Amino acid sequence: MLRFLLFSVPCLLEMSLSSVQSTVSTLKSCQTDIGACMDMISDVALGIVEAQGMDNSSALKKLEDMILECSRLDREINCFVESVDEMTAQVRQEPPEAMVHLRETVKGRFTELMSGVSDADLQRHSKVIAFKDSVRKYAIQAGQTADENEGEELDEDIAVTQSQTNFICPLTQVEMVNPMKNKICNHYYDQGAVLEMIKAKHKNKKTFRCPKVGCDNTNVQQSDLELDLVMKRMIQNHKRQSKKT
Repeated sequence: MLRFLLFSVPCLLEMSLSSVQSTVSTLKSCQTDIGACMDMISDVALGIVEAQGMDNSSALKKLEDMILECSRLDREINCFVESVDEMTAQVRQEPPEAMVHLRETVKGRFTELMSGVSDADLQRHSKVIAFKDSVRKYAIQAGQTADENEGEELDEDIAVTQSQTNFICPLTQVEMVNPMKNKICNHYYDQGAVLEMIKAKHKNKKTFRCPKVGCDNTNVQQSDLELDLVMKRMIQNHKRQSKKT
């Protein structure tokens, strides 16, 4: 019986850690939903700017508060995952009975990590930055910003889109639905096409070169890409105008 227990305890430990990792995986998948929610909030904000300009500041402020709350949720998941990873790694190096205290140690580490999260950290979330940047850019693009000096801050890519916008994805050769901007070379691709291409290239242990003619970016990474909601709305407006004519 003693020999059976000595054999069983490590197995039970692995099963428990396995269930913990399953929970972590579920939480990580929730982050995808949180990111999609943040994109939806940004899109609603652009709709308000398009319809009412920057005058409806109370509505935009509420949306900003919502996206900051999403930022907090995302950060909480990151802190929880980090605390689980640290504490389970520690438990694996200790006697099996240490597993009994895993919950308390994870909770303690999580509380410690979250105590170091400031409002400034939430503001630095990439999608919070994108929210503010998109609203500003769209207000400028739509000519709805009162400050004359704002025009001087017009990004080069927005200036280009005003005169010679190209909504065609270089991969699919059709109009983009969800345009993603490459932060390295500033070129655009449709989200589904570019992510599938990067996945296929990496599967074959190859790098993905930017398909835009003349571009010298030879190693496009998924981390280089960001959904451009301003461009997406411009494409949608372009489609509506095309149907009218």
